[in-house]
Amino acid sequence: MTQHREEEWVPPGIDTTKPSSSRTYDYLLGGAHNFQADRDAAEQAEKIMPGIRDVARLNRAFLGRVVRTLMDLGIRQFLDIGSGIPTVGNVHQIAAELDPRCRVVYVDRDPIAVTHSKMLLRASENATIAHGDFTDPGGIFADPDVRRLDFGEPIGLLMVAMLHWIPDASDPHTLLAEYRRRVPPGSYLAISHMISDQEGNRINTAVGTFNQARGQDQATTRTYGEVAAMFGDFELIEPGLVGCALWRPGGPGDISDDPYTNTQLYGGVARKVAG
Repeated sequence: MTQHREEEWVPPGIDTTKPSSSRTYDYLLGGAHNFQADRDAAEQAEKIMPGIRDVARLNRAFLGRVVRTLMDLGIRQFLDIGSGIPTVGNVHQIAAELDPRCRVVYVDRDPIAVTHSKMLLRASENATIAHGDFTDPGGIFADPDVRRLDFGEPIGLLMVAMLHWIPDASDPHTLLAEYRRRVPPGSYLAISHMISDQEGNRINTAVGTFNQARGQDQATTRTYGEVAAMFGDFELIEPGLVGCALWRPGGPGDISDDPYTNTQLYGGVARKVAG
């Protein structure tokens, strides 16, 4: 990427020598919206956690299946928290294939992700992005772009490969309860999350080494029970909370030949029943 093109999508004051989780993820997925620091971080992560590229790919495929499933269930608007840099298989692209009128609002805390997303979404009437942080649900739901969604109708609330970047000190369970409270009955919550209790020593050792190397955007692995609790009183739909590659796979590309890779992330979708 030339310096001229880079300046088109990098806000002033951003230190591009420090990696970010969203840009590193973009690189792992084969995207072009990343910097050398992000590429170096991804390569380092691959050395520490072999197969992480496949995990990223399987997680992205999970997101696509979730969007299609929810649209089959009647959902026509999505709120994607921690969406990152737009890359292959975005929510609004998948949704538009099934219903061009579907509304999508992305939310991310990375100003570069937000700035570039705004550029890519300029021509879209039904998709936009808001700058917000998961730890501030009040700010997110008050955002004018988020308010473009109809909160009188069910929403697909997406938190895919995001919550493991939220430390226990931020009390993600209390924050999630606020998100669940604010969406209307009939809404769905989709989560994928890095695990700690399948081959836990291997995963936790790798994540600990990864965190030491990164210095920021620290990952927190969690158990099946901890991830399941994130859905609160929402009702999990079939097949429940499973390795994300095992959640309604549609073909060989959705599953790895390595069982370990298939289950490095839990994935599930749950529905808010009418009170």
